Amino acid sequence: MTAAETVLVAPTARGGRTGLLPRLLVALLCGAYTAGAALGWGSTEVALVMGDFGLAGAAATATVSALFYARRAAGPHRPAWLLFAASSAMTALGNSIWGWYEVVLRHPVPQTSLADFCFLMFAPPAVIGLLVLAKRPVTRAGWVCLALDTWLVGGSLLTLSWSLALARTAAWDGPSTARTALSLAYPLLDIVLVSMVLALHFRRSATNRAAVDTAIAALALTVLCDALFTSPLLRAHYRSGQVLDAGWFAGSMLMAYAPWVGARHLSSRQSRKATAATRKVTGSLTALTPYLAAAVCTLSILYNVITGQKCDRVVLFTGCTVVLALVVRQGIMLLDNIALTQELAQQENHFRSLVQGSSDVIMIAAPSGVLRYVSPAAQGVYGRDPEELVGTELAAHIHPDDLGRVVHEVRRFLAAPPGEEPATRIECRIRSGHARDGQPRDGQSRDGQEGWLYVESSVNRYQGGLIFNSRDVTERVRLQAQLQHNASHDPLTDLPNRALFTERVGKVLGGKRAADGGAAVLYLDLDGFKAVNDSAGHQAGDDLLVQAARRLQDALRAGDTAARLGGDEFAALVIGTGTGAGADRDPRERRIREIADRLRAALSAPYRVDGAEVRVGASIGIAFAEPGATPSEVLRNADLAMYRAKQAGKGRVEVYVPQPQADVVRRTEVAGRLGRAPRDGEFALLHQPVVELSGGRITAVEAQARLRSGAGLAAPAEFLTSAEDTEQSLELGRWLLEQAVEQAALRYDAGHRIPVTVRLSARRLLHRDLPPSTVETLLDRHDLPPGALILELPAGDPRIAGGELERRLTALRRLGVRIALGGFGAGYGALGALRGLPVDVVRIDRSFTEGVVESARLHKITRGLLGIAADLGAHTVADGVDRPEQVQALREMGCVQGQGMAFSGPLDEHRLRGALNRGDYPVPRETPREQVTSGAAPHPARRSNAETPVPPA
Repeated sequence: MTAAETVLVAPTARGGRTGLLPRLLVALLCGAYTAGAALGWGSTEVALVMGDFGLAGAAATATVSALFYARRAAGPHRPAWLLFAASSAMTALGNSIWGWYEVVLRHPVPQTSLADFCFLMFAPPAVIGLLVLAKRPVTRAGWVCLALDTWLVGGSLLTLSWSLALARTAAWDGPSTARTALSLAYPLLDIVLVSMVLALHFRRSATNRAAVDTAIAALALTVLCDALFTSPLLRAHYRSGQVLDAGWFAGSMLMAYAPWVGARHLSSRQSRKATAATRKVTGSLTALTPYLAAAVCTLSILYNVITGQKCDRVVLFTGCTVVLALVVRQGIMLLDNIALTQELAQQENHFRSLVQGSSDVIMIAAPSGVLRYVSPAAQGVYGRDPEELVGTELAAHIHPDDLGRVVHEVRRFLAAPPGEEPATRIECRIRSGHARDGQPRDGQSRDGQEGWLYVESSVNRYQGGLIFNSRDVTERVRLQAQLQHNASHDPLTDLPNRALFTERVGKVLGGKRAADGGAAVLYLDLDGFKAVNDSAGHQAGDDLLVQAARRLQDALRAGDTAARLGGDEFAALVIGTGTGAGADRDPRERRIREIADRLRAALSAPYRVDGAEVRVGASIGIAFAEPGATPSEVLRNADLAMYRAKQAGKGRVEVYVPQPQADVVRRTEVAGRLGRAPRDGEFALLHQPVVELSGGRITAVEAQARLRSGAGLAAPAEFLTSAEDTEQSLELGRWLLEQAVEQAALRYDAGHRIPVTVRLSARRLLHRDLPPSTVETLLDRHDLPPGALILELPAGDPRIAGGELERRLTALRRLGVRIALGGFGAGYGALGALRGLPVDVVRIDRSFTEGVVESARLHKITRGLLGIAADLGAHTVADGVDRPEQVQALREMGCVQGQGMAFSGPLDEHRLRGALNRGDYPVPRETPREQVTSGAAPHPARRSNAETPVPPA
């Protein structure tokens, strides 16, 4: 017993899966018992022992197995296994008593004994256990149908068995009423058990179905052996240990094995297929059950007629009750079908009302692409009559430029398994029959005949075709395009801003023109603009900048790019200026100087501002796009050349000349130091507070790295250029993250529970040595809560919209780490990143903060960016808040937090602890916008149109 129990329990201990060994053991025991019974066990004594105590041992094994499983298992099926254990215990007790008479006392078993009572008590617990396992009906009609189905099966079996055997059994047992009742009790209880098995087999619960099936098979095998034992011929010649006992033995062993049968581990797709097939078969057999029962009754009566026997009253009574039960059941089913039909009609009317009243356009397309149904909303959305659209091909209404993409997505969707991808989403342009507000749409002719709508559709499968649930998103697409344009263009002059200009320079450097040296960047600055701006006012200065931008565009050739970089600084990208990088530089320089002189003359001509004539000059620096240069290097070189032109007297054109070898040596030295700095302790970690604009409370800190030098701590701009996109930058990012988490954990232990922001590039976040598990391990090592870490991603990173980056950030957010998007509004891909990436915090770029007070247009754009972030549920932090009036303006626009010199610069750990102990910074309340900072050292002007200061010689 202990060994058998160990074998049966072992698969569950290994995860609930049955291995091959228990199955082989059950099969081997059953086969050995069958072989022994067929051969007579070698002697009469052994046959009696195996026929009595062998069956008792098998039933006892089933009892212990079911009890042990019920003790360990929990849930609604636990009582069923307790009842099966009780049923098996009755069988074990009955066989033990039988063996006591035959083996121990060596007396014949009395015709009526305690063993008969135990065998009779086998069926009731088994019947109740099957009821517990069955899926219970939810309505009263369901319970009535279950009872009728049980009687249909039981009555049919009773009529058939009475005609074939039970009538003879009652006559054979003689006139004794008790003996007759006892003889009939066995088959009648077995008929009840078989009826429950057949009626409940198709209603069993889906939970652990393999175990339930095995238990049902065990009971069915036991009932079959009982039916054979009831036969007068077999019973007259029955002796313990015969082949019939092998059936009872196998039934007990199957019941012992049943609780430990593990469910098959199927995929979701296989599980759905198996469930659908099972439901189909179950529904068919359930529907045929009443008719099969009536057929059995008819066969039993026909048997009596054909054999010439007198039709027994039991058969007639049972047959009549079966027919009556069939009629009642059909009546209940008819009423149920009528109710279901009415409910279905109500639901159909309900869904029809929903479809017809929906503001979205719902279309059903056949597999051929022909529209079968179009909802009435098409009249208001598309301006097309729905009846005219029905019968036409969907492809005829899609914009030709979008048709190929839509067809490809539909084919891919139809080829995908429905279980893995139940729906897809498609955006395209649909033909429209009207214009909104009298304005022609994109693609619409000026005569207003037709146009195109941007439509977003949710696509689902439907009877081999497709259902399109479409809505008009034209205004959203236009707003996104406008925001994208605003993010990449200067709000005052509508010229490309620094981010877009840098991107175009990068495309030129990486394109076919990169090797011919035929591109140059011109850096322009207006001389004397500050005096005009201070004397005539900011509005006059803005008008002058707009005129200068228009002159710059007119003076350039087609294909060249003009941009405003900020303040009074402009830039121009001129392509096709030379014949090759290895050719003579003088002709190329001469041609680009001619273009620069033309631009200088155009910008230096008098301006009409507020009815007065105003003059300013222009200083221009030129840098050629040499092979191997980066956009930032070319812009920096042109900027240096422009400063040299200003130092030389302004109103000049200077070409960038590379500095002596000392600069190259210094750059190489800095790059080498960066590789050793994390190991040698040459980096210092500073933190700049992020302050709540309403009350001055410190809400977070941003970790910043500084490189130690002879003159102090070098700012990032002085050493990050050397490390950009190299292994040194990855090493710096790793050091910054580890140090920031370690310091934040120490502050947490000291009671300063504020999060720390760490800025990392997309390349660093996607690096193989920084998976989410590494971040989780780092946080666990320092015992820092994940919510105390904010990872900031620069919005201008070209890899910011990658799918792998989105998955990486989603995994980090799942850990509890928050994600911030830095430089929002300035980067060309900032809006795309906000749409595709999981973002908790949005940091407004300092280019908006610097001019938010002086420029009304920049003020409106900043307010719009804050509104977008608020609508998305993201917190906002303004970078570069350096003046009190900026604090007031941002606070009035709804910005929650800010960071900049208006509160504090980067602090070492000692000064940061002091600031945290103080708790907050003073916040200006009523600062006039015209107020400027006073003191011995005046604050440099930060207006949107401030003139670029000239550095000292």
